[in-house]
Amino acid sequence: MASRQAEPISVSRAVEAAHRAVEIMPTLVVTGEVSGFRGPSKPKGNCYFQVKDESASMEVAIWGNVYKAQGIELKDGLEIVLTGHFDVYLRSGRLSFVASKVEIAGIGLLMMRVRELSNRLECEGLMDQSRKRPIPRFCTRIVVVTSLSGAVIDDVKRTLARRNPFVEIYVVGSPVQGKDAPATLVRALAAAAKARPDCILLVRGGGSYEDLMTFNDETLARAVASCPVPVVTGIGHEPDTTICDMVADRRASTPTAAAESVAPALDEVVAQINEREARLCRALSQLLASERAGLDGLGQRAEKAMTRQLAIDGAAVEALGGRRCLADPASIVSDRVSTLLMSEQRLHDAIPRSLARKRRELVQNGERLSNASARMLRPHEATLAKLAATIDALSPLKVLGRGYAIARDEAGHVVTSAAQLETGDDLEVLVEHGSILARVTGVRAENGDEGQTTSAARAAEGGETHE
Repeated sequence: MASRQAEPISVSRAVEAAHRAVEIMPTLVVTGEVSGFRGPSKPKGNCYFQVKDESASMEVAIWGNVYKAQGIELKDGLEIVLTGHFDVYLRSGRLSFVASKVEIAGIGLLMMRVRELSNRLECEGLMDQSRKRPIPRFCTRIVVVTSLSGAVIDDVKRTLARRNPFVEIYVVGSPVQGKDAPATLVRALAAAAKARPDCILLVRGGGSYEDLMTFNDETLARAVASCPVPVVTGIGHEPDTTICDMVADRRASTPTAAAESVAPALDEVVAQINEREARLCRALSQLLASERAGLDGLGQRAEKAMTRQLAIDGAAVEALGGRRCLADPASIVSDRVSTLLMSEQRLHDAIPRSLARKRRELVQNGERLSNASARMLRPHEATLAKLAATIDALSPLKVLGRGYAIARDEAGHVVTSAAQLETGDDLEVLVEHGSILARVTGVRAENGDEGQTTSAARAAEGGETHE
């Protein structure tokens, strides 16, 4: 019996059928290597790449918000673990794995964490060369921090003893891998620093990347950076570099190289001393030769300078010897005496003339002062005469001269009214040429009762009584 041929369908229906088929597939967890990574072209853009293994690959898409939430940076060659589901894009029919979660797998995850820590510590300046301390050229006291169970400590001791047997070596044992190793190494560094050595050797032998993760611990790295004693690291082999290597004051490729860097061989020390001795001898010889040549030059220059100065001084002395004051001092004195006599005569002639001139000037100045004083006093004299006339006209004495008198009581007050007086009061009467002392025998009032008042006064004086 012939089979029935299926009816053809459109591309759209075929893609929809595939889409519905993959929708019912469960969520898958896939691991593989990133290839052809295309990051987002804008802050919230999507990411597209392939994930492959030895025999297959598949397209992967991560939406922008999902990629940003993961907090990781994908790149080619990175081993990752994806969680998500397959989906068919309806427009193109392309099958893609849409990831909802991304994780770094195995060593890749460890590397990412180490890189993030390294970047953070570098931003803090812990890896700057400016903060790293110099290691003494000749260390005489060294503390080694490492495991006591391996061959590393024996290699370090042999190297130090071979190169310089006078170096004091102390050892602080600690495990160098395992869960508790970082905390134990931190305590070991603190104990080593208390011994006050010239430097500390933090060393361990080679191992896998996971074995060396102890020396990528943040707490241990910060302890190395803050150690009060310079730290030299020798961790693993030449290619191995840990965060402790980056923050240490010196990094050596191996434990043996670390020991050699802090303990120069004795023959090297002797050779350096001999070389420096030879250099010092050469330098001293050159300095002495230079100083000797300088002294010779100074002597020649001093001799020439003294010869020139003597010649100058000799010429000056000869010039002084030719001067008249030194050759014929008597004539100089005679000239001086003549000059003084002439000056004396001129003074005698000039003094009378000067006195006469000064006398004339004084007379003239006196006349000017007299005239000026007269002119200045004339208006004041007129004013004074006018005021004197006014005062004379208003003077009480002027009134007394016309026959008037001024009466004053015993207190010296001027009596201006008869009512101020009583019989028996003493008075002083001022007239033109003196004063009269009087006693009141009666007071005449202005109302005309003067006779009665006078009789009463007289009766009081004579002792008369009237009824």
